[in-house]
Amino acid sequence: MSVDHAGGTESAGTAESVTTTAVRYYSVAPGVRLNVRSGPGTGYGIVRVLPEGAKVPIFCQAPGTTVTGPYGTSNIWDNIDSGEYVSDAYVKTGSDGYVAPRCS
Repeated sequence: MSVDHAGGTESAGTAESVTTTAVRYYSVAPGVRLNVRSGPGTGYGIVRVLPEGAKVPIFCQAPGTTVTGPYGTSNIWDNIDSGEYVSDAYVKTGSDGYVAPRCS
C-alpha cells in the first residue's frame, strides 16, 4: 500500500481520478449509422442513431440478442452511456470477447 500513497494524499487522489476517467473510445464500423438502443438487444427501443464515423466509449458490456455485423456475429452489447447500448458486432474492439466489465 505504501506505493499507492508514495506521493501523499494529493497524488493518491489524482491517481484515482485518472483511473475513473480513463475511458477508451472505439470506432464504429465505417459507413454505418448505428442504432443506439435502451437495452442490450434488438427488442429494445431505439433512443438515437450514431452518425457515420462515430467513436464510442464502452463503460460495461452485457449479453443480449445475437447480431451479425461487419465485425462478426456476437451477443455482446456495449453500454456507451446511461441506458444506451450498441451491438458489439458493429464496434471495432479488436476482440471477439468482452473488453470491459460486465454490466451489473
